[in-house]
Amino acid sequence: MADMYFTEEHEVFRESFKEFLQKEVVPHIEKWEKTGDIERFIWTKFGEMGYFGLSYPEEYGGLDLDMFYMVIFLEELQKINSGGFAAAMWAHVYLAMTHLNKEGDERIKKKYLTPSIDGELIGCLCITEPFGGSDVAGMRSTAIKNGDHYILNGSKTFITNGVYSDYLIVAAKTDPDSKHAGMSIFVMDRDTPGISATKLDKLGWKASDTGEIAFDNVKVPAENLMGEEGKGFPYIMQHFALERLIMGINAHARAEYAVDYAIQYMSERQAFGKSIDSFQALRHKVAEMASKVEMCKEFNYSIAKRLNEGGYVVKEASMSKLLSTKMADEVIYDALQLLGGYGYMEEYPMARLLRDSRLGPIGGGTSEILKEIIAKMIIDKKEYKPAT
Repeated sequence: MADMYFTEEHEVFRESFKEFLQKEVVPHIEKWEKTGDIERFIWTKFGEMGYFGLSYPEEYGGLDLDMFYMVIFLEELQKINSGGFAAAMWAHVYLAMTHLNKEGDERIKKKYLTPSIDGELIGCLCITEPFGGSDVAGMRSTAIKNGDHYILNGSKTFITNGVYSDYLIVAAKTDPDSKHAGMSIFVMDRDTPGISATKLDKLGWKASDTGEIAFDNVKVPAENLMGEEGKGFPYIMQHFALERLIMGINAHARAEYAVDYAIQYMSERQAFGKSIDSFQALRHKVAEMASKVEMCKEFNYSIAKRLNEGGYVVKEASMSKLLSTKMADEVIYDALQLLGGYGYMEEYPMARLLRDSRLGPIGGGTSEILKEIIAKMIIDKKEYKPAT
C-alpha cells in the first residue's frame, strides 16, 4: 500500500527524520512533559533542518514538497509519545503558518513566514473562544476599525502555543452585526500592549503550552489584516479541512504506535509457560486493532493525495477526524489492557498515550459538531466551497 503514496525519497526522509527525533528530541521529552515548556533550541534545530518548510514556497525559505512529506512529519512525531510536543510543532507549522502563507501579503510573509520556517519565530492560531467552542460563527471577539488601526477586544481559549509563541493569528468580528460575513483575520506580535495569556493545566498534552488569551483594547495596525476584511470565516473553514486531516493522520499514527508496542510487549511477556502473543483471545484482539488502524490509514492517505492534487476535501477530512480519533481512543485503550498492570504505569507509554489521545475527538471541532457538518453535506446536500 505504501508504494501507492510514498516514493523512495519519502522513505529516505522518514528514516532521517526518525533519526533526528531520536537524537535531538527524545532525550528531552520527559523534561518538557514536566515543565510544559519546550526549549527554544529545538525550534531552531527544526528550522535548520528544513522541517518547518516542507510545505512552503522556496522564495520564503521553504522546500515546496508534496503533502506526503507532511504526512511523514506528522506520523513520526506521534511515535515519540508526546502528544504535546507534536501538537506544538504541527500547530505552528500547519495552523499558524498556513494562514500566513495563504492570506498574508508579501510584507507579512517576509516578516513572519520566513522566520517561522527558520524556527526563529513561533506562531499560534487563535480561533476558539470560552463561550463559543466549536461554534466559530458565534465568535464574540471584535476588531473595530479606527483610522489606521483596528481595536481588538475579546478572549480566546485552548490555544496551542498560546503562552510562549512570538506572534498570534487572531480571528475577530470586524462587523459585529454580521454572523459569517463579519469576521476577519489578523496577525500581531506577542508584545503588543493589551495582550495577556494564562497557561491552562490539562489532562494530557503536557509538553505543550495551551493558553487562554485576553485582548484588552489592542491596537492592531490595519496593514496586519490578512486577506480581505469580512472573509475570515471562509478562510477558517477552508483551512479546517487540513487541520481535520492532520488530526486524522495523528490518530492513525499514534494508534499504530500503540499496536506495535503492544505486539512487542506480548512477544516478551510470559504467562503459563509461553509468550502471551500465542493466546488466541489476545491474538484476535490485536488483529482487530490492526485492521481498524489500517482502514483509517488508507482513507487518510487517499484524502492527502486528493488534497495534494488540489481537491476540496472538507467532507472527507471531517469524516477522517471523526472516525480516526474515535478509533485511536479505542485501540489505545485496548493496547493498555494488553499490557495488564504495566499499561497503567507511567514508566510505560500507554498511560500518557491514552491521555494525549483523548483530545482527538475534542480539538479542531468536536465529534458532535463534525457529525452535524457531515449530516448537512450528505442529508441536506449543503456544499462548502473554497474561499475566493
